[in-house]
Amino acid sequence: MAELTSAEFSRAIAILADEMGLQRLRDKLIRLNALVTRRKIPSPAALADQLYMLTAGLRRQVPATYAFHALWTERINTKLGEDGEKEIEKLAEGINACLDGKDQIITDRTTDLQTALATYRQALATAVGEETARLDMILKAVPAVAKQLREGRG
Repeated sequence: MAELTSAEFSRAIAILADEMGLQRLRDKLIRLNALVTRRKIPSPAALADQLYMLTAGLRRQVPATYAFHALWTERINTKLGEDGEKEIEKLAEGINACLDGKDQIITDRTTDLQTALATYRQALATAVGEETARLDMILKAVPAVAKQLREGRG
């Protein structure tokens, strides 16, 4: 899976904080053992910086990484609903069909990949919003696909 940049991660935390409330988000992170301090967090940016360092940009397998993924996935799945999840999974299969066994883009399937990504993004954005859809796609994408998403090709 691709990794979010510091700016992308900060934006993801800001989205969660906007939807849940900053202190409620902090409380959930504490309950999930992602944070060790109960001090109030002054801003979503400060929380994002703290979590980004704890997780090494979501590369470390630590409670903070698991907590972020759990909260992010919960918010996405709640907005999608069960039928939406099934539709998104089906659309993801179209994206995966354009990748080889080493998660590289199959050269002659580039156009198909771009079409599949656009379809997936549209379906996801309808449920969760454009920015959240973009971040979720990057978060779940293999590095080759994440690069395309960041370049605006998909």
